Amino acid sequence: MILEPLTVPRGHTVPAPLLAELTALYAADREFQALSGDFPDPDDIRAEQVAAALAQELANPDTEVLLARAAGRLTGMAITLAHHPDPNDPDPWIGLLLVDPAVRRQGHGRRLAAAVEDRFRAAGRTAVRLAVLENNPRALAFWTACGYEVIDHRPDRALHRPCAVLRKPLRTPRPDA
Repeated sequence: MILEPLTVPRGHTVPAPLLAELTALYAADREFQALSGDFPDPDDIRAEQVAAALAQELANPDTEVLLARAAGRLTGMAITLAHHPDPNDPDPWIGLLLVDPAVRRQGHGRRLAAAVEDRFRAAGRTAVRLAVLENNPRALAFWTACGYEVIDHRPDRALHRPCAVLRKPLRTPRPDA
């Protein structure tokens, strides 16, 4: 898996071919889109909606959009937040981890999550948090299997949806003796 940051110069937009790939990725997971309510119609996600959502994410300098590719194909993406808006929250966050349903159950999600954790670990961060929608037990099972523990229940900041907040300490691997 190759993980690359999405970089869009100020005043520019995501290039059309990449935007088409990203739109297809968002649209492929109709089940999640229906649960999240992030798009008005989970059966009709449009490129301009995805472009607007990404532009909003990338307007925050603490946000990074990471694209995962395998065999030259976009298989997933992660949106991370280096600093949470709550000053009492010291941890970075994974705001979204999306894997193409066509390649699920092949380890892409675990590899993507591990790569995000490695980036935070390399930046000296000691833990990472995320929120899972309460109506998404499959995601909760995935994250707990990855070592995350539920530490709180509260609504998300944007749409006030009920969520479980999870946290995972990022231990530094011990050097071989």
